[in-house]
Amino acid sequence: MARTIRIPAEVTLPELTFRGVLLGALITVIFTASNVFLGLKVGLTFSSAIPAAVISMSVLRLFKSANILENNMVQTQASAAGTLSSIIFVLPALVVMGHWQGFPFWQTFGICAAGGMLGVLFTIPLRNVMVVQSDLPYPEGVAAAEILRVGSAERNQDAGDKATSTPAAASGMGDIVSGGLIAAVVSFSASGLRVLGEGVSGWFSVGSAVFRLPMGFSLALLGAGYLIGIVAGLAMLTGLVISWGIAVPILTSMGQMPAGQSLAQYASGLWSSQVRFIGAGVIAVGAIWTLATLLGPLASGLKASFSALTQSGAARNGAIPRTERDLSAAWISIVTLVLVAILVFTFQTFLSGAALSAAAIWKLVAYAVLFAFIFGFLVAAACGYMAGLVGSSTSPISGVGIVAIVLVSLLMLVLGEELLEAQNGVQMTIALAIFTTSAVVAVASISNDNLQDLKTGWLVGATPWRQQVALLIGCVVGAAVISPVLELLYNAYGFGDAMPRAGMDPAQTLSAPQATLMLAISRGIFTHQLNWTMILIGMATGIGLIVVDAIMKRTCRVARIPVLAVGIGIYLPPTVAAPIVVGALLAWVLERALRRRAAAAGQPYEAFSDAPNRRGVLIASGLIVGESLVGVLMAAIIGAAGSDAPLALVSEGFTRTASFLGLAVFVMVAVFFWRRVMRLADPLSASSQARQ
Repeated sequence: MARTIRIPAEVTLPELTFRGVLLGALITVIFTASNVFLGLKVGLTFSSAIPAAVISMSVLRLFKSANILENNMVQTQASAAGTLSSIIFVLPALVVMGHWQGFPFWQTFGICAAGGMLGVLFTIPLRNVMVVQSDLPYPEGVAAAEILRVGSAERNQDAGDKATSTPAAASGMGDIVSGGLIAAVVSFSASGLRVLGEGVSGWFSVGSAVFRLPMGFSLALLGAGYLIGIVAGLAMLTGLVISWGIAVPILTSMGQMPAGQSLAQYASGLWSSQVRFIGAGVIAVGAIWTLATLLGPLASGLKASFSALTQSGAARNGAIPRTERDLSAAWISIVTLVLVAILVFTFQTFLSGAALSAAAIWKLVAYAVLFAFIFGFLVAAACGYMAGLVGSSTSPISGVGIVAIVLVSLLMLVLGEELLEAQNGVQMTIALAIFTTSAVVAVASISNDNLQDLKTGWLVGATPWRQQVALLIGCVVGAAVISPVLELLYNAYGFGDAMPRAGMDPAQTLSAPQATLMLAISRGIFTHQLNWTMILIGMATGIGLIVVDAIMKRTCRVARIPVLAVGIGIYLPPTVAAPIVVGALLAWVLERALRRRAAAAGQPYEAFSDAPNRRGVLIASGLIVGESLVGVLMAAIIGAAGSDAPLALVSEGFTRTASFLGLAVFVMVAVFFWRRVMRLADPLSASSQARQ
């Protein structure tokens, strides 16, 4: 990675251009829609920085004046799409509980935009200590910088150094497009024409214990599994084994199957009402443990934050390099005050329908805004550090949400007596807790992404304050997209147990796993009906996994057990988790094959695998984007037609055949993935790459 081009501080190139902002906004719209769909389906989002960089280079290379810093600004702005969409981990709970019948645009926009922009501002003072002076790896940030390097080349001229795009970007764009087209065609054939199955499960019993062998055929999940890697993939497999190989068989063997129910209905009911709370307990312990391990870095980060704020004004009186100029403390303060005012107005609008006096409403608004601001500031440093340590994709945003929903629910129990005693007070209090948590998640998610982008910018020689402005713009654009996409998807598919109209197909429902979990936790706290037995079992399981992970950390170099990923594997529907595991295994097998070929060629693995690994990431991103966009398109078609399967070509009797066809296509795409990545690992490609 040391080869990365870094534009010197004394050289000034166009960065935050109108065409770049426009292109970044278009990419933001695409990736926000994709991430919202994926997050509602499986509870995961993907980092959009790398595919955004490739798309930017492919488009801007049409302009002779384009340069690496302008491309960096586009990917910086578009990366907000992959992170701000994490709001769907919480916000859909308001619809699932029936408080909202849709997604009011201005309330949704206000909570997303203000929360996300605060996340940008909170992490600006951390840039120097966590990016410039730190040895944190920032995996996605470094990878994005390398992508920009490959797509750009310095041209020495008498007037100074200028970076221009090269045709290298085109091949990367081809990988994204090929993956996207394949996933789009397969997804449309499955969810639209219904000629391909979307999953299959084998049910069998041993005595009275029921077991399930699940498999889903989603190419987006195959790509997501490839991106998260083998460690997280095996952790999710562990979660699957715990839920369907241990917990469900034990529960079914202890009970009596009701008359008229099939094995599938009986076992699925127990998993939904009992076992998922084990997953919730594991996730809660994993979140608390992760945050606890960050207390030291968090304290040092906050100390450096205040130090940077007090010194920034004095520093600007002297000459500081272009590559070290952040937004000034004055601008940070002004924008922060504006955003807090927007939060106050948004929360006041949210509570305007409560049967409370104006004084009581304003008191609750103050509680909610202060909690979102203070706790958001604390988790901003924690999430920024965690993103630098393990990457944005594996940073515990959902875990932060769980901690936040518990804390704010307890706060409302203590301070929200008037609201609890009002008409429909409990329902309104739960809704306020969820809405407040949404603001915290928006702050945390952007904080999780901001430092990663600033790392990319530092590596290529960008101007930090311009990147920070680009992120603020990305937050506004992403926030404007989230509400209509959520509205569209809800009316087409429904979320969790919430269906907008009668007669909808429950098999097509988007599970919104984190949102339903947040609702279950908050509702359980206020109604004292939380399934504590299963949650405590899950917490004990999580503690056991942490102990095992600590032992493995000392004895094994690679093997680890990310506790949060295990909890997600327990909590997600099994046909969703299974293809993610397959994708992770595919990444692992490809890595081993590349290592063997690198050894045979007598080359270092890192240099040999650079191009194949990049192609794998881009194909996987294309698979996610292609399927997700078809999901959004089908939502529009279903909503317009008022039918769950308006384009179906076959009857329900074709289901079994469709399942076999879906499995065959899934295998063929995995083989295609393998062959296309390994094509860059043949001796000719490897030697060509080495010469570069």
